Amino acid sequence: MMDRSWMRGSTRHFKPYYSPDADGALRLDTNTNVLGPNPAAAAALADLAGLDFNQYPDTYSRPLRRKLAECHGLSEGNFVTGSGSDEIIDILFKTFTDKGDLAVMPYPSYSIYDYFSELHGGVPVKVDLDDDFQLDVEAMLDPAAAIIMIPSPNNPTGNSFRREDLLRIIEDSDCPVVIDEAYGEYCGPSFIPLVEEHDNLIVTRTFSKAYAMAGLRVGYCACGAAAAEMMTCIRIPYSLNMLSERAAVAALEDQDFIRRTVEMTERNRPKLADGLEGMGFHCFPSDANFILARSPVDHRSLVEGLKERGILVRDFGHRRRLEGCVRFTVGTEEMNDRLLQACEELTG
Repeated sequence: MMDRSWMRGSTRHFKPYYSPDADGALRLDTNTNVLGPNPAAAAALADLAGLDFNQYPDTYSRPLRRKLAECHGLSEGNFVTGSGSDEIIDILFKTFTDKGDLAVMPYPSYSIYDYFSELHGGVPVKVDLDDDFQLDVEAMLDPAAAIIMIPSPNNPTGNSFRREDLLRIIEDSDCPVVIDEAYGEYCGPSFIPLVEEHDNLIVTRTFSKAYAMAGLRVGYCACGAAAAEMMTCIRIPYSLNMLSERAAVAALEDQDFIRRTVEMTERNRPKLADGLEGMGFHCFPSDANFILARSPVDHRSLVEGLKERGILVRDFGHRRRLEGCVRFTVGTEEMNDRLLQACEELTG
């Protein structure tokens, strides 16, 4: 009889990833772009004349890599693309870690890091953030680390890490240091311009958040040419389909949409935080398009009550250091008003 003993030993404790029944609900749980699908990408997909589906896409996404190089002032050889930044993270672990290797990461942070570390037989080392959700730099500088993973802005806490702390970790480490900028469009300067100065620096980005293309699954990383060549040897050929690649190239050419997205978020984020604070929530500082808040009522009751009202948010209240916390995507003014009204009904 088939049971979990048939699974790879390092994966037998895994559970399926978060997958709610959305059923037309207002989705404030996944931090996608609340302005809707990227218009430039949609226009590119509406005109498919001359696209030969009978042929494979470009093996290593050269059209997209050329456009990324143009946008970031680097060369095509500095980029690796994939089916979402999660595939890039998988490639990183496949390329730079062996069974038993240590992968250092902050805690709390994005759960996919320890997932891929364990999937490939590694050992995740979770270093607690301080009380302000900032890095413990000394503890992150583990001399036995095979790879260091750091999201900034951090998910789910929302804050960026101090640039001087990140630079010290990059400069003082003898292993790849990955700065995950999934929410990089919403905060300050990127680390991408530094990849040729630091050959151990790898910066990951995604088209799923600010670029409003989550369903098309496009991600990439920027790094030195040597690291990119090693990752390309591991990356599955043809992993990025030609439709997604065409849409991503078009999206990069429409930076006005990104500016409007960021401006809307910066305008509505403090308003949402103020509204939540007025009901007794404790909101943590955020540099992203979401807010982590400790609920004044039981987090499970709040999340379930919002779901009954057609609103999905992400529950982190069962995790250590995040007890009672819920994460809200920053919506449009109308979305936030609806969310706040529902929260008032559940907390009043």
